[in-house]
Amino acid sequence: LGTAEGFLGLYRNYLSLLDYSERDTLTGMLNRKTFDDSLGKILAGLAPRNAFAPDGTPLPVRRQAPDGGTHWLAVIDVDHFKRVNDQFGHLYGDEVLILLARIMQESFRHQDRLFRFGGEEFVVILRSSGEEETETALERFRRKVEEHSFPQVGRVTVSIGYTPIHAQDSIPEIVGRADDGLYFAKDNGRNQTASYEKLVAAGSITPRQKPDGDIELF
Repeated sequence: LGTAEGFLGLYRNYLSLLDYSERDTLTGMLNRKTFDDSLGKILAGLAPRNAFAPDGTPLPVRRQAPDGGTHWLAVIDVDHFKRVNDQFGHLYGDEVLILLARIMQESFRHQDRLFRFGGEEFVVILRSSGEEETETALERFRRKVEEHSFPQVGRVTVSIGYTPIHAQDSIPEIVGRADDGLYFAKDNGRNQTASYEKLVAAGSITPRQKPDGDIELF
């Protein structure tokens, strides 16, 4: 019994160390180091099990998750965060990030993956039935931030860019598309949610170029 308790103690300590290495020390959210691994596993799960039919014909790339849902990635950035640090100090800036992380955890589901990328930038990987459900979830979070009263600082807003995750994507392509949506939101008034695909369809932004020079469509 004593030996078993000793092994359980070692295992608990190992899990604590593992959790600590995967999480941001300020907000407790998953850190940038774990992001590539998490997204890589999602892409591996989306990849078709058989690339070719028995007769050698290439099979279409699967874009849907096995349960029929679709994965989406959103990049979130705090508006005018430098102004917060300059006007109120880094201590209040850190408090804004901590409270923002708490609002994120309350706004999204347990199975959604929440990351702090660094500074005032956060990333969410979520699964939904489609773009309308995704935008509703992101808008709900954005409004919660807008309506929250941050101590000393008062009103804080966020801008969000998002895009679907496809099996044939690379990690830089996915993040790049979401970033393009985010930059558009930042350049056009802030405190809003922007879809890369909708912006491209409307002609508001230029489609990104794939590494081989092909246009990246959606």
